[in-house]
Amino acid sequence: MKPFSEACEQNKRPILAVLQQYFANVSNVLEIGSGTGQHAVFFAAQLPHLHWLTSEVEEYHPGVRAWLDEAGLSNIDGPIELDVNQPDWPVTEIEAVFSANTVHIMDWSGVERMFVGIGRVLQPKGVFCLYGPFNYKGNYSSESNARFDLWLKQRDSRSGIRDFEALNILAQQHGMELLADHAMPVNNRTLVWQKLPVSNEKLQ
Repeated sequence: MKPFSEACEQNKRPILAVLQQYFANVSNVLEIGSGTGQHAVFFAAQLPHLHWLTSEVEEYHPGVRAWLDEAGLSNIDGPIELDVNQPDWPVTEIEAVFSANTVHIMDWSGVERMFVGIGRVLQPKGVFCLYGPFNYKGNYSSESNARFDLWLKQRDSRSGIRDFEALNILAQQHGMELLADHAMPVNNRTLVWQKLPVSNEKLQ
């Protein structure tokens, strides 16, 4: 039986609206933390010009494969085994990166290593879209996010909703500049960074 995430069903169309804007001229995307595989199948079907590469830690591969096999799309591949903590990623260069609901699950050292890896594999002028709940200046954006953060920390004290400012610093440290911060339903956001070329000239 395929795994199923109700959250993926609820947020896929608002996320798609953002990806349609920033992935319009992109040909290949790495998804970090493909989870059930639902997002990958939906986005690959809606963005047929893209080659969507799924990735996950090995234990989630059967679920992702179940979704991919059923969809039978020619522009989707994987899942490849990717643990953000590993020093060498199985991808060396990519035009764009997408990740949803990951940074509040992993510990902070994992978040740091994920940004290191993205900064290394993302091509100049490439974009990184990160979806999820975020705090701003240390404050929750809603009571529901505060409750969610408490639940996360009770489950794993090393997890939790991350501060936007801390994530943006990580992005800057690894050659990325914030392009946009999009408000999304249910008190979530989509953050968009762009990898700066050597000239520090932003994409026009």
